[in-house]
Amino acid sequence: MPYRFVEGVSMADIAFEAEGKTLEELFISAAQALTNTQVEDLAAIKPKMEMEFTLVAKDEERLLHAFLQELIFLKDAELLLFREYDLRVDATAAGYSLHAKAKGDKIDPEKHGLLVDAKAISWHMFKIEKTPDGGWKAFVIVDV
Repeated sequence: MPYRFVEGVSMADIAFEAEGKTLEELFISAAQALTNTQVEDLAAIKPKMEMEFTLVAKDEERLLHAFLQELIFLKDAELLLFREYDLRVDATAAGYSLHAKAKGDKIDPEKHGLLVDAKAISWHMFKIEKTPDGGWKAFVIVDV
């Protein structure tokens, strides 16, 4: 599992660390961790439908934050949970862009084993950094 939950950071929220060899892998790990805060078993989310979107931001940190916020928005607005991702992160003259294809399913309390409802991604302690081995690591707090 390319993410782990971190205990004792906040009384009412959930924190996790995610990692990946590439920015794309990091974003996927963080997305899976976010979803796993909301459902017991990611395998219960079947890739029945696909959503495609593009995001832009001035740096990698803001792009990851925007991506996770978009997943929360789609959960709230469209009642969608995602499990599989095909992502491409590109450096641009203005910063970074993310093109995402996310596969998942409508929320079904009977089959998804719902846990908590993620409300937002906090900026408190949020960070993304390059690791000594050339990979990426992020720390995220989810407001629940």
